[in-house]
Amino acid sequence: MKDRNRKALISRAKRVVIKIGSSVLTNEYGEISEGVFDEIAREISNVKSRGIEPIVVSSGAIAAGMKKLRLREKPRDILMKQAVAACGQSTLMWYYEKAFSAFGEKVAQILLTHDALSIRKRFLNARKTLFTLLEIGVIPIVNENDTIAVEEIVFGDNDKLAALVTNLVEADLLVLLTDIDGLYNKNPRSHADAELISVIDEIDKRIEEIAGETLGRTTTGGMKTKIEASKTAAAFGIPTIIANGKRPNTLLEIFSGKENGTLLLPAKGKLKSRKHWIAFTLKSSGEIVIDEGAKRAITLLGKSLLPSGIKKILGDFEIGELVRCVDETGIEVARGLTSYSSDEIRKIAGAKTSDIEKILGYKYSDEVIHRNDLVVMPR
Repeated sequence: MKDRNRKALISRAKRVVIKIGSSVLTNEYGEISEGVFDEIAREISNVKSRGIEPIVVSSGAIAAGMKKLRLREKPRDILMKQAVAACGQSTLMWYYEKAFSAFGEKVAQILLTHDALSIRKRFLNARKTLFTLLEIGVIPIVNENDTIAVEEIVFGDNDKLAALVTNLVEADLLVLLTDIDGLYNKNPRSHADAELISVIDEIDKRIEEIAGETLGRTTTGGMKTKIEASKTAAAFGIPTIIANGKRPNTLLEIFSGKENGTLLLPAKGKLKSRKHWIAFTLKSSGEIVIDEGAKRAITLLGKSLLPSGIKKILGDFEIGELVRCVDETGIEVARGLTSYSSDEIRKIAGAKTSDIEKILGYKYSDEVIHRNDLVVMPR
């Protein structure tokens, strides 16, 4: 990608999600660094002054809690991690409050959970709150509610949450700040000849394999979760930049259109907000194994899933829950919201649509999953 194209992409970004990893906020010993917040506030305030609406997704609650409780080692027990995060959350926000106030900016704390976003009504309520904060000029600071959810603690550093927030606020760009300059063609920690990948057109298997071998110094998920987050954002038509947040002026360089970090371009076919919500926010409750005819109808013709194309049901689920549609080799083809429960689908699997009422004694719909509730997953 030529430099002017990157500049054009950045110039179109009017709303941006900036995810700040624990590795950016801590030193080499994993201790929170208060001075970092001043630099972050300076750069984000500058970005906001350019007419861009920033939404911050921040990690660091556990590190802040460790400092507050004077703990020398990071807890291993999940419950203790949650308790330490609860203690650190107020401290983390105080750091942000203090830092941003020096630049005349106000911040607001937003605590979210994956489960809350999976409920459409709560998803929309959270969106309205965030939009209102942006309208009145307040910078939202989003974190996962670690006292009742363990996604970040177990799986790594809020990357997935940041990707989901891009859809939630209809952002134009996702920036993931970590302690490494971007994605390299091999792990720079162990290979002196590793080269930074400036632009990624498509996240394929090769990119995923490279990311799986690249870890930051202190992050839980490493580069793998950042590539997964980028893939989620790409499906909504949002580009992602992975860059080194420990370097001064990184955000200022990014929003000046300079080559900084790794730019991951969005998918060509953008999902609408609701279908993105179905594909990436909801959790699967089971699987439906489909035959080749159904696979072709769904992926190539944009058709609904009918009972005649179903081979097998895995798991137990109710009407309206999300299920994964996989082919007979186990490869995921699509995800969707079912019109029938798992018990009902087992009874009508392989049957013609005209026989549904005869088999069940009633019929909700001709389709097991209607095409409006069905999302073909990227390969």
